[in-house]
Amino acid sequence: MIQTLEDMIRILCAYGVEFKDSVGFTDDWYTLIPALELAYKISSHSSTGKTPAMLEKGWNPRLPHDPCKKYFVDIHPTAISFKSMLLKVRHQENRCMKDSFKCAKERWDKSHKPHDFKIGKLVLVSTLNFNNIKGPKILNDSFTGPFMIKDLHGSNDVKLELTRELINKNPTFPESLIRTYI
Repeated sequence: MIQTLEDMIRILCAYGVEFKDSVGFTDDWYTLIPALELAYKISSHSSTGKTPAMLEKGWNPRLPHDPCKKYFVDIHPTAISFKSMLLKVRHQENRCMKDSFKCAKERWDKSHKPHDFKIGKLVLVSTLNFNNIKGPKILNDSFTGPFMIKDLHGSNDVKLELTRELINKNPTFPESLIRTYI
């Protein structure tokens, strides 16, 4: 989430909308950060399928799509320019969010490849979290094994058939702690 917010703010700063109204008042990216926050809170996320506002508060804020009605008698020109600025900012921030989500997905996909673990294959287990190994850690092997895969629990966990020295350990390990045995 932090990386996504950082990407959104970076895109907004670099390619943000600079709006100048008829009077000459300029709104820069730093004055539009609350609008970016609102756009983030009302956008649905792929992992949950819900918006952060819905998960946090239980409801989504309602936004007026056209706050200045045409049938009003007297509309101040700055109100119309403010409305057009908000619409431009909203479209720009939606684009920034889509770009940052796409960037985060590409970054994740680049470093995470699906493993091809199968039942009966031999694998090594990382000794990173093992506290029962004697002697200095620097002299011990980083991986121990080989162990045979007994069962697959989803796409991230593997149940192994452990030997007698590790029989007291839980036989289920995340795939991040497992390497294929060559």
